Amino acid sequence: MKNRIVNKISALYLGDQVQMHSGVASCINQKHAVQKLAVQFDHVVGNAEADPKHHGGLDRVLHHFPREHYGQYRRWDMMASFKDAPAMGENISTVGLNESQVNIGDIMQIGDVTLQVTQPRSPCFKLNLQFGHPEFALAMQKSKMCGWFYRVLSEGNIGCDDAIYRVDRVSDISVAQAMQIYFLPTFDAEQYQRLLQCSGLAQSWVNSLTRRISHQSIEDWQMRLYGKAE
Repeated sequence: MKNRIVNKISALYLGDQVQMHSGVASCINQKHAVQKLAVQFDHVVGNAEADPKHHGGLDRVLHHFPREHYGQYRRWDMMASFKDAPAMGENISTVGLNESQVNIGDIMQIGDVTLQVTQPRSPCFKLNLQFGHPEFALAMQKSKMCGWFYRVLSEGNIGCDDAIYRVDRVSDISVAQAMQIYFLPTFDAEQYQRLLQCSGLAQSWVNSLTRRISHQSIEDWQMRLYGKAE
């Protein structure tokens, strides 16, 4: 049975222009509002990623970010200047749906499109550059106010007036809990195994967690968080 969880999308965004942002190639400032997204299995028509190794791909076709998080980051003085959607580079913006209400593997219906939640956004140093704060990425990692990604199960169109329905729930770990587990400061094989059991988890996260368990250690996060080695 479908469960409607958002009555209406706040806004939809896309963009395919790559620009240099503080010396780093990015599409984050090229997103613009549209009335409709044409969603295919491997991409959104008219949308692009400057760094396909770390962004995009079948497990990250669409980025969903809660609009209200901008206000919280501003209240924490994490932005050098006023920024709002789509400054996170998101495709879908909503109010009233957050990382504690969405689980890894959730099947969503939006317009003609069926989607599956795959992972939280894993913050990187480009957000530090985007918002003019040297620890923005770390703040997102700790707060878990990160948004999430979808893979596409059926193609179609998403419109601004579409409601969001949850069609099925296949795990008991929320996006916020997944963020908490993945970024635990100390190695915890038991918690990693919990997360690995989530149906629908992004393959890159499966690979990373499996490597940690095999090596009995956590990878260095300095390059991702700050763009440089410790």
